[in-house]
Amino acid sequence: MARLSDIVAFSDELLNVSQFKDYCPNGLQIEGNLTVKKIVSGVTASQAIINGAVELNADLVLVHHGFFWRGESSAIVGIKKKRIHALLQNNISLLAYHLPLDAHKLCGNNAQLIERLSLKVITSFGGDGSDIGLIAETETPITAREFIVRLESILGRQPTHLSAFENKKIKTLAICSGAAQSYFELAIAAGVDAFITGEVSEQSYHLALESGVDYFAAGHHATERYGVQALAEILVEKFSVEHEYLDLDNPI
Repeated sequence: MARLSDIVAFSDELLNVSQFKDYCPNGLQIEGNLTVKKIVSGVTASQAIINGAVELNADLVLVHHGFFWRGESSAIVGIKKKRIHALLQNNISLLAYHLPLDAHKLCGNNAQLIERLSLKVITSFGGDGSDIGLIAETETPITAREFIVRLESILGRQPTHLSAFENKKIKTLAICSGAAQSYFELAIAAGVDAFITGEVSEQSYHLALESGVDYFAAGHHATERYGVQALAEILVEKFSVEHEYLDLDNPI
């Protein structure tokens, strides 16, 4: 069993939270038990994840997508009220890390995806001072079709693939998980062969054809499964707590 305050302080420092200008608060969002025996992690603080945490007698829910996003209503009503009520009623804390968990070079979503795809990190990219994305390379050039097979085997879903070529050879890739369509032009400017993110926009198609850089939209949820799991396992090692990851099927 560990103190909640120690887990939060350690996680904030590990992920260098103060470096990021984010769309939501990073760190402790809802305070429950002041001691933690069991952590449940998931991608998003949905009602299903919270219900799972209640069933598993968790003290802390650790997610990538928490609450209180910029631009949304601050009123605690409806779906938000039900989620927060369930946490408070069961004395469960909510710990959420967004951009800091994308960017971290060890337990970040991008770093963890690169590791699973058997790629080698070259450098970071981002353009806004936080360098959230990573550029990596394959051991030897592979075809786009071969890379699609690799993505499918890891993520369990077929990516959307945009390309100006029938079956281009790929060596260097820029990776930024989730909804990072706006990073495509930064990836093009970096001179990579391909770009991987979670989602795709209408203009991405034209940019892919006109730049010659392949675009893989591999799923927002699918590309962001691994950061919370990696962070939770670090917390298990550091604080001797229990951990269970809950993965909910999400086609987006």
